[in-house]
Amino acid sequence: MALIEAKRLTKYFSAENGMLHAVDEVDLEIEAGRTMGVVGESGCGKSTLGRVVLRMLEPTGGEIWFDGKEITGLSKRQIHRMRTKMQMIFQDPFSSIDPRMTITQTIEEPLIIHKIVRHKEERLKKVRELMDLVGIAVRYVNAYPHELDGGRRQRVGIARALAVDPVFIVCDEPVSALDVSIQAQILNLLQDIQKERNLTYMFITHNLSVVKYISDDICVMYLGQVVEKCSTEDFFKSTLHPYSQALLSAILVPDLDAERKRIILKGELTSPINPADACRFAPRCLYADEECSECCPSLRDIGGGHFVRCHKISKTENRIERVQAGAP
Repeated sequence: MALIEAKRLTKYFSAENGMLHAVDEVDLEIEAGRTMGVVGESGCGKSTLGRVVLRMLEPTGGEIWFDGKEITGLSKRQIHRMRTKMQMIFQDPFSSIDPRMTITQTIEEPLIIHKIVRHKEERLKKVRELMDLVGIAVRYVNAYPHELDGGRRQRVGIARALAVDPVFIVCDEPVSALDVSIQAQILNLLQDIQKERNLTYMFITHNLSVVKYISDDICVMYLGQVVEKCSTEDFFKSTLHPYSQALLSAILVPDLDAERKRIILKGELTSPINPADACRFAPRCLYADEECSECCPSLRDIGGGHFVRCHKISKTENRIERVQAGAP
């Protein structure tokens, strides 16, 4: 059974000219102990999806299930109690940490809020254990965020999320603001902690190289919709949606002699405000035709748990093929 499940999850924001469809009827399942990578370019709705799943933002529609229990209609007090099971690691550790609080105060704050450890001596012991777990030297116990580099600040954010012993964590681009060498350290740390504590992650990123390294499953979003969803192995073996193929072609290959055809997307982005009932990727798609502009394709399982939202992909005799001739 899935630990996290979203059913037709929707989040709209009121805009001057209508409703902005940030998350539009997303179906998602994350099994316990696994990592779901959510990828897409900026503005596709992946961070909003993570916040809605955690009920940091109230959904416009749909259902959210946690460990077999629907949490969509829970009150604020009930959600507050759920925070010990669900946490978030934010993209920018400097802006998500109070600059007036020391590292000790930052990490122990959740313990105080949720009344998990009432005695100060026990809290300080817990803080030191968490600092050791994420690799922060004890000499930084009284340091302030501005005295730390980006990597250490992000480790503080991870320690704070782990303080309440959650089982599910949304990682919202936790390494995008860090140097490459530090990114590798943080990714390895997250994987080690996941194995040790059997954590479940939703890992949000725009970097397919990162998501390939850390994720078990991949969900590709475009303008609020899921356009492709499958296991990581299946995704990199058989990338089907034209948008996913374009993302994949942008990955740098550490080989000067390697040849990869770069897919350059042209055309205007579809407005996410009151979008028409059509394929939202059609204006930038190489294979779009009249059908794509007349109705929005559904997210279909074309075999083996590989879901794709595209009119031009079908399943025939257990074989996946492009309907349009000449497609890659």
